[in-house]
Amino acid sequence: MQPSPASQSRAVRAPRAQRAIGVAVAAALLQLLMIVAFAWPAARVAPRDLPIVVAGPQAGAVAERLAHERPGAFEVAVRPDEAAARADLADREAYGAVVATPSGPRMLISSAASPVVGQMLTQVAQEMAGGPAAPVQDVVAAPTGDPRGSGFGALALPLIMSGLAAAVLFTFAVPSPAWRASGVVLFAVLGGFGVAALAQGWLDILTGSYLGVAGVMSLAILAVSGTVAGLAAAIGRAGIAVGGLTFLLLGNPLSGATAAPELLPQPWGDLGQLLPPGAAVSLLRSVAFFDGAGLAGPMAVLAAWAAAGLLLFGVGGLRGRVKEAPVEEREPALA
Repeated sequence: MQPSPASQSRAVRAPRAQRAIGVAVAAALLQLLMIVAFAWPAARVAPRDLPIVVAGPQAGAVAERLAHERPGAFEVAVRPDEAAARADLADREAYGAVVATPSGPRMLISSAASPVVGQMLTQVAQEMAGGPAAPVQDVVAAPTGDPRGSGFGALALPLIMSGLAAAVLFTFAVPSPAWRASGVVLFAVLGGFGVAALAQGWLDILTGSYLGVAGVMSLAILAVSGTVAGLAAAIGRAGIAVGGLTFLLLGNPLSGATAAPELLPQPWGDLGQLLPPGAAVSLLRSVAFFDGAGLAGPMAVLAAWAAAGLLLFGVGGLRGRVKEAPVEEREPALA
């Protein structure tokens, strides 16, 4: 007995309805995940073992007071004098320094390391003074064109998104993994020098050596684009989703670009520094504002991601040769 047209129509509509419901549920879950990924770190910003130093004849007492009043907030190191404290700030060993004097505390901050932390430490100094506002000196100041660091913080997301977009374009437009890798490297170089010129010239949000800043930008772009496009070459188009979700949902919110890694919930703040966005932010701060102090760690992270991306291109090339081998073996027989 032949099924009726009505039952055939219902049979066709059922899988479509299930697919639509499944996509809607998956999209809603992804939306919730994105909101949590971006809003949760921002809503939980607070100092957690934030490195600061205390100097002066009463440094020990000040350190004990900080540990008692704000347990777990600061990782305090005691220095013999103000000169040693300033050296720690210039070397990115600490975000601020309390100089204890008989007349009251003075606060040294480094807004270039994080304007948010600088404001936080200024408030701490005022609370410690217990009266008139404590004197605050910015030892390593943020650029005059971006005193609050908002422009710097806004650099991370466009770098990631443009890197992901480039990876998608190369994956679909360039069939050969070798040429795709060459294109990604060229894009990283052009993008790095272009973004550095824009950030230092027109936007005035970065200082330091132009070549150094451009090199950091290029390495960061290569780490993102190379990894995502390399994943696509090695495991297929699913690699784009894996890389994109990792860098967007984890890398960007945990980068510390708008605050500092020590202000994020742990261990997520530390994890963010092992991903390209967080490493790029830290390396860019070191090169642009601190004459390269503290660059070894983040540079190693970015170099490792970039090398992994190029290695994945090699895996993709081998994968393509294996697929083509049976066709090549049949050609002599057909001739």
